[in-house]
Amino acid sequence: MNLQLLNQVTAFIWAEGDMLDHGEFGTWLSLWNEKGTYIIPINPKEEDFENTLNYAYDDHHMRQLRIQRLTGGDSISTSPQPRTVRTLSRFRVLFESNEKVTVRCAQNLREFRKDSLKHYSADIVYELERVSDTFKIQRKLIRLINADDALAGIGYIL
Repeated sequence: MNLQLLNQVTAFIWAEGDMLDHGEFGTWLSLWNEKGTYIIPINPKEEDFENTLNYAYDDHHMRQLRIQRLTGGDSISTSPQPRTVRTLSRFRVLFESNEKVTVRCAQNLREFRKDSLKHYSADIVYELERVSDTFKIQRKLIRLINADDALAGIGYIL
């Protein structure tokens, strides 16, 4: 096990979660490769994301629009803005090369909005592109453990 790599990807992913919880969306967008995809499938076992219905299948443009909806105040699903705290754990490097690293981790996210506290758990797989001494997100795949159940409006970024 490459502990140095594990520490690097863990720190990167923790920083991403902190940015999301604290509304640093511009900085969060800069973590992404221009062609990266942000995916939340409805079917937790789905593999063909391009040809099936997803909660999210965002390219660069759609990530920007998601941020605009989240921060613009015009979307009922994001007004008032939810407060979130996420815990990321159980990091495992699944693949590494000179160009890419694939990491799987667990996320437990708490959302507070409109006097209601909700909890979402997910397995997340990050495909990271190595860029100098850091990474860019090539793909972020969020598999909510209850994705095929009725979900309340998710008006923020998982």
